[in-house]
Amino acid sequence: MRVISGSRKGLPLKAVPGTNTRPTTDKVKESIFNMIGPYFDGGIAVDLFAGSGSLGIEAMSRGIDTCVFIEKDQKALQTIMENLKKCRLEESSELYKIDASRAIKAFEKRELSIDLLFVDPPYSKVLFYDLAKKIVETGCMNETGIIVCEHDKTVDLETDLGTFTLVRRETYGSTIISIYRKRMEEGN
Repeated sequence: MRVISGSRKGLPLKAVPGTNTRPTTDKVKESIFNMIGPYFDGGIAVDLFAGSGSLGIEAMSRGIDTCVFIEKDQKALQTIMENLKKCRLEESSELYKIDASRAIKAFEKRELSIDLLFVDPPYSKVLFYDLAKKIVETGCMNETGIIVCEHDKTVDLETDLGTFTLVRRETYGSTIISIYRKRMEEGN
C-alpha cells in the first residue's frame, strides 16, 4: 500500500495488523480519485472508518487541506498515526478515537463543512452507511461536497442520501464504490 499521487506520491503506508480492517487496494484507491478529482484545491475531508488512514492521506496528498480521521480501533489508530508521521501530515490532520455516530454529533456542534466524505465501514456493518445520510441531514456536507462509499457487492445502498444522490457506481471484484453529490434542483 502506498500514496498513489500528489505531494506524497510513492510513500509506503502501513496496513493495520490483524484481520479487523480491509484496506482499500491501490487499484481501487486510484480509481476512486480518478472519479472524484483527481486533485483538490483545499477543503476538508472526513475519513469516517479510517482504518490505516490511506484514503484521507491520499486526499491530502492530492490537495485537501485537512482530514479528520475517525477510528475506534486502537491498532488502527496507531497505524494512522505512524502513516501520518511518515507522510509528514500530522499538522494538517485531526485524529479521534470515537464511535462514528458520536463523531457526527461533534461535527454538527463544530458546524464542520465537509468537502469530501469517505464511508468505508466493516462490510458486515451495513447500518453504518446510514451515517452518511445523517451527516447530510446535519448540514455538515458542503454544497459541492462528495460522498464516497466503499461496500461489498452484496450491499445495495440507497440511491439518495438525503439531498445527495448517487452519481456513479463502479464494481471492482467484490468491492463497489458508490459516489454521491448534491442533487441539483429542477431549473438550476
